[in-house]
Amino acid sequence: MAERAAARRPRSAAPTLRRERELLRSGHALVAGVDEVGRGALAGPVTVGVVVVELSTRSAPVGLRDSKLLSPAAREALVPALRRWAPGWAVGHASAAEVDALGILRALRLAGTRALHQLPALPAAALLDGDYDWLNRPHPPPPAHCAPLADGVDVVTQVKGDLRCAAVAAASVLAKVERDALMTGLDADHPGYGWAGNKGYSAPDHLAALRELGPSAQHRRSWRLPGVAAAGQAALAEQLDLLGALEPGAGPEREPRGSGEALGARGA
Repeated sequence: MAERAAARRPRSAAPTLRRERELLRSGHALVAGVDEVGRGALAGPVTVGVVVVELSTRSAPVGLRDSKLLSPAAREALVPALRRWAPGWAVGHASAAEVDALGILRALRLAGTRALHQLPALPAAALLDGDYDWLNRPHPPPPAHCAPLADGVDVVTQVKGDLRCAAVAAASVLAKVERDALMTGLDADHPGYGWAGNKGYSAPDHLAALRELGPSAQHRRSWRLPGVAAAGQAALAEQLDLLGALEPGAGPEREPRGSGEALGARGA
């Protein structure tokens, strides 16, 4: 079904390194494309991919597109070529429990920071998909258990970066393939929710299972989950507010107004 859906999507022009090369020629020795997946899922981690390019990096492998425009088979086939092509790459995760404790934006930042710190050297600039710099903003004191933020990395946002910028599109593919594999593995440990197919998003089978089975340890319990009593949600909110009061910067962080994201939104 996913393959048929991908086939019905309109063809798009291949992303290029034009924007990345502009940043490289402006004095940045290394530029990373950054993209996330799992932001709107009900279960599992939020995942951030990072792909580094330099001025000598050639055009991206044939077939590269934003991960949402590719079938699962096409994404998986691209991974070895992307790993050979990029001078550096990494994928970082923040768990469902960390999403609950920190809020989605700080969890994204934590996953991105984890990915960046896997690289042999931090890039001078990060080209971030979208119009909001969740990688560095806002700037509260980070919780003690979080890795330090990516100080010294110049974050540049790019609307539709996953469609236009090859490094960002490559990051989206690597992140999507790794998170999909992780959710398929978790499906075996938590049967009944259909994660091998829906990857933790709000598909009908997942929603029905939540109403029947209730949430698992991999669900984001601070979100509006079907089958979870409002009283339980309120109690959890109180616990998370207390966490934020005890540890500055650790409370849930909300989406910026106008971001277009909604809790439980269906994802690719």
